[in-house]
Amino acid sequence: MPPTDASTDTGTSSNDTLDLRLSDQLGALFAEGEPVTSPPPPGAFDDDLLDSLAGWGPVTTPAGVFQLVPVRVERDLTLITRWMNDPAVAAFWELAGSEGVTATHLRGQLDGDGRSVPCLGVLGGIPMSYWEIYRADLDPLARHYPSRPHDTGIHLLLGGVTDRGRGVGTTLLRAVADLILEQRPRCARVLAEPDLRNTPSVAAFLNAGFRFSAEVELPDKRAALMVRERALRDLL
Repeated sequence: MPPTDASTDTGTSSNDTLDLRLSDQLGALFAEGEPVTSPPPPGAFDDDLLDSLAGWGPVTTPAGVFQLVPVRVERDLTLITRWMNDPAVAAFWELAGSEGVTATHLRGQLDGDGRSVPCLGVLGGIPMSYWEIYRADLDPLARHYPSRPHDTGIHLLLGGVTDRGRGVGTTLLRAVADLILEQRPRCARVLAEPDLRNTPSVAAFLNAGFRFSAEVELPDKRAALMVRERALRDLL
């Protein structure tokens, strides 16, 4: 669990956010002419704990074709730093500052054992969100709830202003939860722990088929433990 709130940012006004230009987004994702779907270089990270997330591939959603693309610091740092400095994002993630602040946060995961993989969310070929897919059962979060082996957690922020407040977050949360359950057959539950104060985030998880399980007191926040269970995936 990172030392900041990692809740979904889905309902803020565009007046309080940075104006992200399409050219900037594309420029951050294309390095030396490589497409966003190009695989990371061999040995870039070890994500065996998450069943080779880099190979999960794209999925079709009501919002368009979506793919989780593992972060490469040299390619993505400027874009993610810009998102982290958006006041609406910084209020919960608390990672505003220089590129060094963002790089430290990213490398803490990329240099680890693969229990957390930071990703860009690419929708219709455009990077528009930042995700962290992590092993909740191997995370400090597991000290605060009755964890089960292979529980998988989600952190999400929407970077694109135009994607906020119109249900895109809900659509992608449902799609990513389904993707995790499809690609990780040993995982019976997908979890999230948004800040209780972030009511748009909590609502997005509820609308995406998660259920509110409990309030949990974490070191940095009081969180809503949200759970989507494999056994109920077709009912919620």
